[in-house]
Parts: sequence; C-alpha cells; structure tokens
Amino acid sequence: MKPHTAPLIEENRSHPHLAGLLGAYHLANQAEKGTPVATVAELPAVYRGEAEDPAAAFAADTVLLATPPGGQHPAGCVVLKAPRAGRAPEVKRLWVAPGERRKGLARALVAEALHRAAALGAPSVRLTVWDRRREPLALYRSLGFATVPSWDPRPGLLCLEKPLAADRVERLTPDAVRAHAPDGLAALLVDAVDDGASVGFTAPLEAAEAASWWLRAAGDAEEGVRDVWAALDADGRPTGAVTLVRTGTANGRHRGEIARLLVHRSARGRGLGRRLLAAAEVHAAATGLTLLVLDTQTGSPAERLYRGAGWTAAGTIPDYATDPAGALRATTLYYKRLG
Repeated sequence: MKPHTAPLIEENRSHPHLAGLLGAYHLANQAEKGTPVATVAELPAVYRGEAEDPAAAFAADTVLLATPPGGQHPAGCVVLKAPRAGRAPEVKRLWVAPGERRKGLARALVAEALHRAAALGAPSVRLTVWDRRREPLALYRSLGFATVPSWDPRPGLLCLEKPLAADRVERLTPDAVRAHAPDGLAALLVDAVDDGASVGFTAPLEAAEAASWWLRAAGDAEEGVRDVWAALDADGRPTGAVTLVRTGTANGRHRGEIARLLVHRSARGRGLGRRLLAAAEVHAAATGLTLLVLDTQTGSPAERLYRGAGWTAAGTIPDYATDPAGALRATTLYYKRLG
C-alpha cells in the first residue's frame, strides 16, 4: 500500500480498532464529567454497549474512521447518526487519539460526515458540544456550524447546526444541456481544467471549446448514448455535472461509463459529487446496466470519492494521459457492479 499524504477516511462500523477508539472516548468523557472509571466494563451500560459492540450500537448510522498520513491503523472516529423523527442527522462520538492530534484527522472526519449527510439530501446537520471544550468548538465553527436554540437543557451544553446547500440534482434533457452549455456547463469544465483536473483537455481551455463539448454531449443525449445530470443552485445555475455513457457494442450493452464528474470549486464541500454519482448509478441500474466503469488520475481527490462510494480499483496505467499542464500522469481504472 502506498503511503497517503492526507488522512485516509473509511466507513466501517465493524473495524477491529473501532471498539478501542470508542472505549477511549467514553473513558475520557467520564473523567471530564468528574465520574472517572478505570475500564470499559465500568462504563454506564449505554456507553459500554457502544464500545463493546459498535456494529450493533450503530447499525443504522454511518461510522467513519481516520488513519493519519503514513499510519497503518485508524486513530480517530466519528458517528453520523441517522435522522430520526424528522430531526437532522447528528455528529456524535468525535474522537482522535491524543498522540495523533493536530494532523487534520478531526477536521477530515467531520467534513466527510457533512459530505455523507449532504449526499443523502439532509437539509442540515447538528451536534452538541460542551462550552468548555474550546478546540472542538473552534473546529465546528470553522466548518460552518452555528449555535441554535437548545434541544438539550443540560447546563453548559451548546447545540450547533450547519445548514447544507439546497442544490438540486436533476437529469437534463438534450435541450436543457444546450441551454446551459454556453455558460454554466462550460464554466464547470473550464474551472475543472484550471484546477488541474485531467478531463481530456489541456490548459488554458477556452469557454467556446468547453461549450462545444457540451453541445456534442447534448447530441449524444438525443441519440440515447449519453445521460447528463447537473446540480443546480437556487437560481438554476449548474454547480456540478456528471454524464453516463452507454456502450454501443452488442456484447457490452450491460455496461456503462461514468465520465466528466465535475463540481465547481465554489460549490465543493456540499456532497454534490456523491449526489451526482449516486444519481447516475441509480439510473444506470434502473435502465438495466449491471456494470459501471470509469478512470481517474491516480492520486487525485476523486479517488477517495469513488472508493467511499463502493467502487473497486482494477489497476493503474502509467503515463496514460497528460494533465492540463502537459505532464504525463498515471490513471487508475475503477469498476462497480450494480444490483
């Protein structure tokens, strides 16, 4: 396994190291409350159950773990509680081992939890934090959480909430692709190339060339060989897009390719990439496709998105394509079985 330069985030409520992380969290929390205990077995029953069998305790929730750069095992965790009774999903049990702090693990965990909530269409995410815990409170505020009226009356406990973007994801008709091509969709492609994404173009990419590509995509959509989705903000402007290309050969009609997954830099952190990808996957399965493939520049941030969404790396090809600056880069091929 090659070393990673950013925290590695994975979802796994059955990970063998999770019980130890949750146990450490609850022991530290008991000590902070002035009711210290020496072992997990002495914890109150509800907390003991979480540490002893997290897979059962969080069966309906999303459990994320973080491994520090260069590390071999997770050193942090967080739980995104599923929404219940109309309430927003809640961030709970954020913990990073003391020796691994100040390496970005806590921020990466909460950011990923926000991405997951946004991908599910949640309008907001909430959490509670003791007012004496200055560092976590500063982290939450830096991520956009704000104090709201309390839903928990315990003295000193702050209730925070972060609204999530309301961008809607919809499949575009060929005419809608044409309508958005000169401005919003072209701007997405230009922004991606300016940001260094390897999406088939070299820099600088002119808006007219980008618009021309989208007009050809509209023609493909009209012929039934390409589907296009866009994330649209409250004013109807594209903030992200993805396309699904259908294989034309007789022996490959069960297969499709995800191409041009784009999210504008101004709209990142809202979970739009996950939502766009999920929309394409659901449509692919509903229309009879059983296998999806894609390729992406090796080491790009997109790899974490695909792995987190259940895609499998099939292999890496060195010097496959140039990046926008003209340097040859490796490409990793991914696939995902549907159904």
